[in-house]
Amino acid sequence: MPSVANPNKPSSNRLAARSSKAKKIQRQRVEAAQHKISKQDVARGARPGLLPSSGPNRKLSAKKARKMEKKMGYALKRRMEAEGIVSMQEDAPEPETEEKKKKTTTTTEEEEENDVDIQ
Repeated sequence: MPSVANPNKPSSNRLAARSSKAKKIQRQRVEAAQHKISKQDVARGARPGLLPSSGPNRKLSAKKARKMEKKMGYALKRRMEAEGIVSMQEDAPEPETEEKKKKTTTTTEEEEENDVDIQ
């Protein structure tokens, strides 16, 4: 009787291909877990240390980056102004002169003299 392989089992080539495919998939999972780059970004050319060439996570051009920097600065100023930290006045307040100081002090003294509590 001639020597023939068992037809009810996979061939050795198919077994080797199956195991190498499983190793490849496991290796890809480990690498993906290490650098945490989404599949969409990988499809757009992202790799560890490289940003995708399109899509929302792409690298900004220098011009766009400058514009965004300005917009972020203005937003920060608005937020600080709303919190009362900095006022957004373009002109600095005028320093009070001695004449203005005298006027304000005399008016307050006159008001105090005129304020008489009547009960």
